[in-house]
Amino acid sequence: MKKGESILKPAGRVKGGARLPHNKHTAEMESVILTPPEKVVISMSQHIGAPCEPTVKVGDRVYVGTVIGDTDAFVSAPIHSSVSGEVSEITTIRMPAGNEVKAVVITSDGEMTPDPEIKPPKVETVEDLLTAARASGLVGLGGAGFPAHVKLKPSPDKPLDTLIINGAECEPFITADYRECMENPKDILGGIYLVKKLLGIERVIIGVEDNKPKAIKTLYEIASNEQDVDDKVKLMKLKSRYPQGAEKVLIYSATKRKLPLGKLPSDIGCIVMNITSISFLYRYIQTGMPLVTKRITVDGNAVKEPKNLIVPIGTPISYVLEQVKAENPEKVLMGGPMMGIAVYDTSLPILKQNNAILAFNGKQAKSKPITDCIRCGRCMRACPMGLTPAAVDFAVKNPKIDELNALNVMYCMECGSCAFACPAGKPLTAVMRLAKNEVRKAGK
Repeated sequence: MKKGESILKPAGRVKGGARLPHNKHTAEMESVILTPPEKVVISMSQHIGAPCEPTVKVGDRVYVGTVIGDTDAFVSAPIHSSVSGEVSEITTIRMPAGNEVKAVVITSDGEMTPDPEIKPPKVETVEDLLTAARASGLVGLGGAGFPAHVKLKPSPDKPLDTLIINGAECEPFITADYRECMENPKDILGGIYLVKKLLGIERVIIGVEDNKPKAIKTLYEIASNEQDVDDKVKLMKLKSRYPQGAEKVLIYSATKRKLPLGKLPSDIGCIVMNITSISFLYRYIQTGMPLVTKRITVDGNAVKEPKNLIVPIGTPISYVLEQVKAENPEKVLMGGPMMGIAVYDTSLPILKQNNAILAFNGKQAKSKPITDCIRCGRCMRACPMGLTPAAVDFAVKNPKIDELNALNVMYCMECGSCAFACPAGKPLTAVMRLAKNEVRKAGK
């Protein structure tokens, strides 16, 4: 361990947020590889940006890692088969957000044969790294789904100086990133030092909440590794307060820099990568196997056997729930209880950016009864961006775009802190989302 290695304190403190019950029931449950289903349904839209078009047709033979969807658009990422078998259908599915997308249905042969064309890429330059990141199909695995090769692309007039590794995992129940720390620390280490070297980044800050002592110990050893000859890789212990893992919040905590509206972290000299993303990127460079599986936490009071599962992308949610003996859940969430999306149909598939499936019954499945706003201001105090959701709730009923812009609705991260804090049970996150859509529709 390096002499003088220290754990950093946050450089800045974001106001607001919420103290949530952690409910990390699966934290010490080692990941289990799920037996593949008979069929997978692989969506052509699993990232921010342009959706892919199928590159296969019905009857085609595919293998694990075969490219089945791609596009020429820069902000996108190719999509690969997660099983070996035969393409049985090209269809359209409706996602939880309501948008319809194309999907490739593959009937598995049960053999999980890797594509014979797979081989580790040669990565010696920045361009090699960007090419490999795109070819791997990697998108932000913390939930945002931003294509990794876009995030990693340096700008000649905006030099990068800080790589921030997001290990906060602040949503209740979810322990997928925590298990990555426990199970694959060498891949995290390899990814961090590779990206730091190739992009010429001056410093690396690994952020983790203080409610994960075992992860802190593991990540401390990565920060103090002998490869860090200049002592530029540091661990930062963050206060356990939601939404500490949100990109804007994490950047401010790590660097005290504010990310302006409409800008990328690279515009202020930063790259933020989820801890599982950096680990996967290193594995891909070592093996050539693209992103075809995802670790998800499956939990909730309707689940008899909570687990961390490694599942083939495209696995139906219903199949996952069967494996954990979920009993007639009244509500199923794709993601965490704060930012997750309620699933109306459990035949929908697992996506690249999914990190949890939560199933609830009874009281936990129900929302608070909605009553009149009492103008208490708790939503404003809870908002990490300093917005006034109650005022937006009033303004959006007869939307005036200039008024919504004056209330800075586009700064909303949709973290859910306002709705959690509201004693009147107002669905304020949905209200903020609606307000943002009104502004977008008006082109302002």
